[in-house]
Amino acid sequence: MKHTKHALIVAGGKGTRIKSEVPKQFIELNGKPILLHTIQAFLNYSLSLSIVLVLPEEDITLWHAIVKKFNVDHPIILQKGGATRFQSVKNGLDKIEGEGLVAIHDGVRPLVSADLIGASFRLAAVHGSAVAAVRLKESIRMTEQDNTKAVDRSQFRIIQTPQTFDLQLIKKAYQLKEDPSLTDDASVAEKSGHKISLFEGSYENIKITTSEDLIVAEALLNANRK
Repeated sequence: MKHTKHALIVAGGKGTRIKSEVPKQFIELNGKPILLHTIQAFLNYSLSLSIVLVLPEEDITLWHAIVKKFNVDHPIILQKGGATRFQSVKNGLDKIEGEGLVAIHDGVRPLVSADLIGASFRLAAVHGSAVAAVRLKESIRMTEQDNTKAVDRSQFRIIQTPQTFDLQLIKKAYQLKEDPSLTDDASVAEKSGHKISLFEGSYENIKITTSEDLIVAEALLNANRK
């Protein structure tokens, strides 16, 4: 069965931890805004992909200027975000109609590969969900007030995006009442009663949050071009 595929890119960062005057999704990386690298990654997977971009209302004028400056000609469906990521994703989902699959992705993960995106769609078509995750590289400890305790890192995963779902499944899940425990789309789907299927992500699929991440992202971009 062929599924209609959508990408929902959420870009609501402010750049406070990166100490930037512009929102971090618009910081230039190798001469192009981070957000454009992210969008291009999805277009590298498929030019027929429907892309919904969720931005804070105050950033929409800046986005239009970027579209003009960098000659963005692929149709992008724009949606205003909400006060939280939960609200922004819900708003974005409201722009998508019918049946199909949707890959929900952070706007500041510009190094996601076409293979990773493709894997997420293939697995979500079978299981209803497909969430990128990687194994921990370092030892971890759990803190309890003044005490700490070693835990088995093999039982834990670092969760990334894309988090890809059957469209109707995730739209129904986002009808839940928002609460602080719902930190990503997988937690929303899980609380709604759905089993979450993980698949192997990539250590290169970093989320740009700090100035150090920018340095790493630039190095990875240059390395992948060789």
